[in-house]
Amino acid sequence: MSAHDPAGVRLQKVLAQAGYGSRRACEQIIAAGRVTVDGEQVRELGVRVDPRSAVIHVDGLRVQLDDAVVTLALHKPAGVHSTMSDPQGRPDLSAFVADRTERLYHVGRLDAETEGLLLLTNDGELAHRLMHPSYEVPKTYVATVEGRVARGLGRTLADGVELEDGPVRVDRFTIVEAMPRSSIVELTIHEGRNHIVRRLLAEVGHPVTRLVRTAVGPVRLGHLRPGRTRVVEGTELGRLMAAVGL
Repeated sequence: MSAHDPAGVRLQKVLAQAGYGSRRACEQIIAAGRVTVDGEQVRELGVRVDPRSAVIHVDGLRVQLDDAVVTLALHKPAGVHSTMSDPQGRPDLSAFVADRTERLYHVGRLDAETEGLLLLTNDGELAHRLMHPSYEVPKTYVATVEGRVARGLGRTLADGVELEDGPVRVDRFTIVEAMPRSSIVELTIHEGRNHIVRRLLAEVGHPVTRLVRTAVGPVRLGHLRPGRTRVVEGTELGRLMAAVGL
């Protein structure tokens, strides 16, 4: 086949290094016809490719082949500022990636008191697209708010609420728990304006007392503990890239 490069690296090794499981698991992926190289479906296990030039997809999702490029998921704790270096000496993101050799950039930001998922990467194009409003990557938050939330609030938020810098609509809204004096809600929104979730919920009479971002597109916070990071790779990274047209 034209995608075969006799001087290259075995395809299953390339996939394993990209986070798609063991070499044996990657062989099964290839044999199942789930892999294309430069647009051609590959089922043979002896195929070798040049990772520097090959375009590989698994289940239609692009595989990141450059091992110098990394994307991390960080569970940012409350009280930490979304910057790699803070001139005022306040807690910043640098402490959580001190063991990494790459020069990483944060994708967007969370205000200091907001906890949860923040992506860090040295992939400039991925970062640019994730932050560009035209791609409308959804973000999910769990908020603890003041007061008992009425069941009709979800419709109000879906219809749109006017803020001082324009209207905002929520893509999805769920009441997780409603208590007499406080409630826990989950909402998904694709807006990226400053403090948008806090301003939105305050506008409808439910000021936020705790806010946690639990997902950015297909990347979920899951059980990642505060202050810890994990590498976003394999299918998860492929879905993130696909969400912004890469």
